[in-house]
Amino acid sequence: MKKQGFYCVLAAIAIQLTLGIAYIWSIFQTGVADSIFGGDNAAAGLTFSLLLALLTIGSVIGGRLAAKYSTRIVVFTGGIILSAGFFLASLVTAEYSWLLWLTYGVMGGAGMGFTYSTTIACAQKWYPHKKGLVTGVIVAALGFGGVVFTPIVESLITAFGGTGVGEANTFRVLSAVFFAVCTVGCLFLKNPPEGYMSQGSSNTAVNAANSLSPSQMLKSPLFYLATASYLLACMGGLMMIGFAKPIAVAKGFGATAAVGVLAISMFNSIGRLLWGMVSDKLGRINTIVLLLSGSAVLSLLVNLADGVWIFVLIAMIGFFYGGLISTFPSLTADLFGAKHMATNYGFVLLGFGSGAIISSQIAGYYKNVAAEDINLMFPAFVIASCCAALGIVLMLILRAVNKKVKSQE
Repeated sequence: MKKQGFYCVLAAIAIQLTLGIAYIWSIFQTGVADSIFGGDNAAAGLTFSLLLALLTIGSVIGGRLAAKYSTRIVVFTGGIILSAGFFLASLVTAEYSWLLWLTYGVMGGAGMGFTYSTTIACAQKWYPHKKGLVTGVIVAALGFGGVVFTPIVESLITAFGGTGVGEANTFRVLSAVFFAVCTVGCLFLKNPPEGYMSQGSSNTAVNAANSLSPSQMLKSPLFYLATASYLLACMGGLMMIGFAKPIAVAKGFGATAAVGVLAISMFNSIGRLLWGMVSDKLGRINTIVLLLSGSAVLSLLVNLADGVWIFVLIAMIGFFYGGLISTFPSLTADLFGAKHMATNYGFVLLGFGSGAIISSQIAGYYKNVAAEDINLMFPAFVIASCCAALGIVLMLILRAVNKKVKSQE
């Protein structure tokens, strides 16, 4: 029995590692903007935002299908959709630029969604008393995927003709990787037997009897507070993830700009693992408040960072963002139970998806404004800081409401 859980976690790690390719979009940003969108950064950035937004919708659909059929079937299907999306994206030209939104964005995001929350939920069920740790390890793999694939993708783009030319063939290679890993990985994904969730844990939140169905969750004010907080929490991190390389280039690091992508990917991964463990001890809400406080401050320092300090700042924003990404799935399981975690977290991810679209448009707009002076992009990060501060307020309200709900049970 323990071996099955271990294999499930290993498979989830492998799959999430490849999904981490989504987090190195800024490597594609400039080439795609120039070759397909006529230099429009906001239009190119929308591709990444759509992928993240459709990830949320795909997670809801995938969670429901996993409950009806199996995690294995859903992950396999997600891998097919994701692989097909990237392959078709390689065929897009400037004449039909909107097709990149449909292929890389919509299809890629939907395929990721099918695999993302379902693998997290499956692993959580095997280790109900260590949700933070298990979730942290799995989503850390997604962040670490950026570290692994950044130099690989950079080399592929260069080998296939350089920026603005090599992206298409690179998409084809990544399509094959998605197909292979998801097809093999899904064979090791299996939920534990009924009743296993409550074994070895004193936390009633993981007991199936205390789990809320999606329809019940949607009637709870806790859902809306958590989802709105997620929307606000992710803004600064997503702005930096999508534009780390262009910002580094504008700061005078054209030759080593990929270091910015590598830094945010690496510390994003470390943050997911570390903060996931911290949240098991400190509590989800306390951890999220701490992370939002750090994000609010760091977002205000973007303009002040010069020289190598810009890489330090990029890394730290990634570190706090990673913690938020690893803590919200565990918060969802704590609030609404583990039984319907895949679907419930998919709904909570709607906040993340909305934040992805909003943040990319804000950052893309100010990046266009800042074409000659990167300092003119600063208002975007001021907005991100204010959103993080508002997120803290919502988290404190959520804690108060949660205490009231528990007192009435």
